[in-house]
Amino acid sequence: MNLKRFLLTGLSVFTITTTFAQANLLNAKKTEEIGVKTEAQLALDNDKPLEYGYVDDRDILFSKLTWEKVVLDERVNFPLYFPVDTNNIGSNRRSLFDVLVKAIRDGKIENMYDDSYFTTKLTVKDLGPRMSRIDTLDIGYEQYNADGFVDPEYIVKRDIQAYDISAYLIKGLWYFDKRHGELKYRILGIAPAAPDVNFIDSEDEANKMPIALFWIFFPEAREVLHEAKSFNNKNSAMPVTFDHLLNSRRFNGYMYKEENVYGDREVKDYVADNALMQLLESDRIKDKIRNFEMDMWSY
Repeated sequence: MNLKRFLLTGLSVFTITTTFAQANLLNAKKTEEIGVKTEAQLALDNDKPLEYGYVDDRDILFSKLTWEKVVLDERVNFPLYFPVDTNNIGSNRRSLFDVLVKAIRDGKIENMYDDSYFTTKLTVKDLGPRMSRIDTLDIGYEQYNADGFVDPEYIVKRDIQAYDISAYLIKGLWYFDKRHGELKYRILGIAPAAPDVNFIDSEDEANKMPIALFWIFFPEAREVLHEAKSFNNKNSAMPVTFDHLLNSRRFNGYMYKEENVYGDREVKDYVADNALMQLLESDRIKDKIRNFEMDMWSY
């Protein structure tokens, strides 16, 4: 009897979730009704991010801070990158960068930081020079020297868009919870990375190295990331929230830094000019963390 009730409950939850995935799409008689939930759906919709469980410091037997770089050229990371062109797509689908920027402008994400240690705060005004530049064409300078003013058509503004984001930097903590006897991971910060806006259109590859535009303390952004949905290529009726996608580590990245005695130096600082060896060093750091859990159960 208990098993039957459990199965019925699970089926009901699955049915409700499926119904909410495409709100009112099949019942809408006008385009304005698409995405509008009924009062009954709103009453049942208590959809919030899954809360993190409390972890006492005394329960952490081992921990290691790591920084990962998630390159968006890899297919598994495409849900974080696309769509980059929002002109011909519905408003319910946005890239992770667009979600973060919109939340910052709307005030839903209040705190941005200059570094991954969250020591220096940034304002929306501070993000301007990092994400846009204004250039004057040569003919504009000639007009200014001759007439003392420049027509707007000779002024070019370049903003960093979603298609310019080439990677995400993720800071997280690996820790062994002795109460549950398992190795766990918690994301602490995330940063979109793009080339310097002043050299973003340069043909020199050295100027196209991605740098962090701003850092966000991940727990503060979970509500926003949970409301935004990422495209599920296997089943479009069941989109995945960005919060779920990131917390479940449905991405591929390599560790470019770990906390260490050398002032948390990056891998490239002690393995220079050798991309293959840097990747092997990243795998070594990852294996070192995973082997700790394996060694706990070795006799």
